[in-house]
Amino acid sequence: MRSKEQAHDYRYFPDPDLLPLRVSPQLVEKVRKELPELPMQKKERFVKEFGIPVYDAGVLTASKETAFFFEETVNRFKGDPKVVSNFIMTNVMRGLKDQEEKTPSFPITPQQMADLLSHIGTTISGTMAKTVFEEMWATGKDPLTIVEEKGLAQVSDASELAEIVRQVLDDNPSEVAKYFKGKTAVLGFFVGQVMKATKGKANPSVVNQILAEELKRRG
Repeated sequence: MRSKEQAHDYRYFPDPDLLPLRVSPQLVEKVRKELPELPMQKKERFVKEFGIPVYDAGVLTASKETAFFFEETVNRFKGDPKVVSNFIMTNVMRGLKDQEEKTPSFPITPQQMADLLSHIGTTISGTMAKTVFEEMWATGKDPLTIVEEKGLAQVSDASELAEIVRQVLDDNPSEVAKYFKGKTAVLGFFVGQVMKATKGKANPSVVNQILAEELKRRG
């Protein structure tokens, strides 16, 4: 409905009280170099440098605080950055969501986060890592301190686990029979029972190895 579309249609004219502003190319370049890394640039760099999916990078760069926490954790973890992004997007994001502050606040340091992730599969299981993290988030304590206080260390002793495995197999003869009939999916059931008996502390890789040996012996 409106006919005015261009600047001259509005009859703009220079304001005599405003002096012309001329910015030198040198100043423009200086300001450009001093600009911080923008979210889109950081997102692209995370994908290229750390090899994480575009979706992950988008979530992690939604705030500069989260992006900083992720990058600092990766630099200290020295492992697969995807492991870091997965843990942050699930457990850490859940903790941030419960905060009332608009700006993300991290009660633990990137070094503590890296320490926790580095102990998964050795000192603690993946399941226990979530429990340890929740305590870290609530208290700010180091992961190993919590593991010691709560008795959450992963059980990797082969003789101890072998006894539990044998007991699980003895208690479930029908499932053992299914295994020998070719239904290998019951292996997951056996592992689950061992994890239940050890309250999630058993080392899964050791459990699987012992299971394979014990079933072979019984076969």
